[in-house]
Amino acid sequence: MDAYSIIPPIVAIVVVFWKKEVILALFMAIISAELITLIGLPEQSLWMTPINSIEQIVSIVSDPGNARVLLFSLLVGALLAFIRDSGGVAATVNLLISKGIAKSKRQVGSLTMFTGIAVFIESNLSVLTAGILARGLFDKYKMSRARLAYIIDSTSAPVCILILLNGWGALVIGLLSNYDLGDDTPVSILVGTIPLNFYALITLAVVAYTIAKDKVHGPMREAEKNCATTNQELESAAPTKARFMLLPLAVMIFGMIAFMLWTGNGSLIQGSGTKSVLYSTFLACVVAYLLLIWHKRFTHQEVVHLGFKGIGELLPVVTIVLLSLTLGASLKTLGTGVFVAGLVGDYLPLILVAPMLFIAGGIMSFTTGTSWGTFAILVPIGVPLIQSLGLPPSLVIAAILGGGVFGDHCSPISDTTAISSIAAGCDLLTHVKTQMPYALFAGGLSIIAYTVASVIMIA
Repeated sequence: MDAYSIIPPIVAIVVVFWKKEVILALFMAIISAELITLIGLPEQSLWMTPINSIEQIVSIVSDPGNARVLLFSLLVGALLAFIRDSGGVAATVNLLISKGIAKSKRQVGSLTMFTGIAVFIESNLSVLTAGILARGLFDKYKMSRARLAYIIDSTSAPVCILILLNGWGALVIGLLSNYDLGDDTPVSILVGTIPLNFYALITLAVVAYTIAKDKVHGPMREAEKNCATTNQELESAAPTKARFMLLPLAVMIFGMIAFMLWTGNGSLIQGSGTKSVLYSTFLACVVAYLLLIWHKRFTHQEVVHLGFKGIGELLPVVTIVLLSLTLGASLKTLGTGVFVAGLVGDYLPLILVAPMLFIAGGIMSFTTGTSWGTFAILVPIGVPLIQSLGLPPSLVIAAILGGGVFGDHCSPISDTTAISSIAAGCDLLTHVKTQMPYALFAGGLSIIAYTVASVIMIA
């Protein structure tokens, strides 16, 4: 049975590469996992495979921790809709501009990067906000839209995966919560990945260098000469009040910290990540609702409709989260991780595990265009390696997370890449061509960094 246990993740990877569809890949992997389980139980009929797959999904939903992750993911959609469609995002942009902090190329670039960092709640919202803010400013100072697309794209995902008070963090917490990692909690592991997420850190450093030195390299230099733009326009609500965005975000951030301390009995690291993100996001939604009603921006019915509209926009992502949790549980039952750990222990030096996971994550994310899908498939494979081989948890998880973002930055089929090009008013292929050299440079340095870190931490 051990050798067969590797089939489900292979099915997931093959379907992902073939169809470019993560949900189908995860569901087919779950089906194959349940089929293999039934083959080992002669008294059970193979016709029960679909039923057992559904019941496996139900069992995942019935777990309180998993249910919190799913509910949080849905509430994030409502919160995003509240702050976006209320005009809060546009008003915040105007507020920043009115402060007179965009008087040079460096200030414009810094403002753009800062905006991408500030809106860390969601990567697509980050690139949209920064793109709306900086388009006219980049044109004014004769900087190409390709440079703008690079800055907002290479800021959003790295920041989201470093700050982690968002859906990215909730997803990884959910994936890790199904495993017994001894004294390490999912939150403590995630905090530990911050200094070890070399790709995200290097990418942000390169963006900062580009802004500070006002220098571009490779295909970007040619784009700067042409300064060609397209006429793609973004639909955004008219600016109203910045508080519609700033207050809910502040409540979510400080609420997250407070609830972490509360659930951890005064210890931030020991707090429950799934409880804290759910409670803080719910509180932020309540604050956003009250603001919109108090200021008569919308009626109660309009706010409710807007909330469900936002929830609907994130349903595909929530489905990925649900199926990835289910696949992780199925692979745990089959012992896939233990089997892979045995292969790795026999044939791959331990110091190369983290670099290889980074490379695997990059290839998978590049081919599929989704870093979240990459996390969903690789985390259930990586965690058992941690358990069986005694590898540093934060190092392995950081390599997987960094690899997913790396491939996403290079992929022309990534949704974030497409949205970044639209937000910046830059041709998609031009954005991919000009950003790829920067991503490959950061990726190459990251492979070296993971190798060195493995030598230090494992030896």
